[in-house]
Amino acid sequence: MTIRSIAPYALPTSGELPQDKVSWTVDPARAVLLIHDMQDYFVEFFGPANPAIDSCIATIAKLKRHLKAQGVPVVYTAQPAEQSDADRGLLNDLWGPGLTAKPALAGVVEALRPDADDRVLTKWRYSAFFRAPLAEMMAESGRDQLLICGVYGHIGVMQTAVEAFMRGIKPFLIADAIADFTREDHLMALRYVARNAGRTLHSSALLEPAPEALTKEGLRRILAAALDEAPGDADNLLDFGLDSITVMQLVNGWKAAGIEIGFAELAARPTIDGWWALLRAKLAVPA
Repeated sequence: MTIRSIAPYALPTSGELPQDKVSWTVDPARAVLLIHDMQDYFVEFFGPANPAIDSCIATIAKLKRHLKAQGVPVVYTAQPAEQSDADRGLLNDLWGPGLTAKPALAGVVEALRPDADDRVLTKWRYSAFFRAPLAEMMAESGRDQLLICGVYGHIGVMQTAVEAFMRGIKPFLIADAIADFTREDHLMALRYVARNAGRTLHSSALLEPAPEALTKEGLRRILAAALDEAPGDADNLLDFGLDSITVMQLVNGWKAAGIEIGFAELAARPTIDGWWALLRAKLAVPA
């Protein structure tokens, strides 16, 4: 009656996303980032050193930094530590007492702890809209796009996306910022939403540099948003928290903009000066 241990699996790549029926584009002025149920209780089922959840958490953290810098508000859902039988209702029949049995694990995972200006909504059922003012909050701020990440893909994440659609809110599932029981469950949730309720995106579509940002100043801004603090042009980016996920997201973004640049090239010259020299050569931009 409870959740079983979750085995490692590979998160979807940008090339594995289903074909969307709609072509909506994300507008930071209209969007809200929803970090769904990333509590210690739900994450614990992945066990230690599980790359599926570790990568998911790292990507959510980058998305949050990047989107907040663009003025996108962040909302969390979190189940309460104590829930009466009346509050849990039929969840008891499917999942047992759930988090109520382990109230010490009610907190959001350390790497994603809410900031003072983030909103945390109490979660009662699969959908984040149930008994919560999410729709009202979005309407009051003139926002009608919901970027959804978190756990679990085929349960609360998918149900929230479907209800958003039915309320006139455009849902976007961030495919590699979601984790699930299995890869099959994960991909099923993406396919269902793409076919019936919204769009599926890879995080690189949000984190990649836009073509107009392909200047040295644009490169500085991109790295400042992605790293722990802004590096100087000659600083080693590894000393500022640069990791392989960030590098691959940048590589994918630049390739989408028509710039063929490799991971190994960037890794060999991990400074803003070094990267801009590589980019400038490929762009044929004068010094």
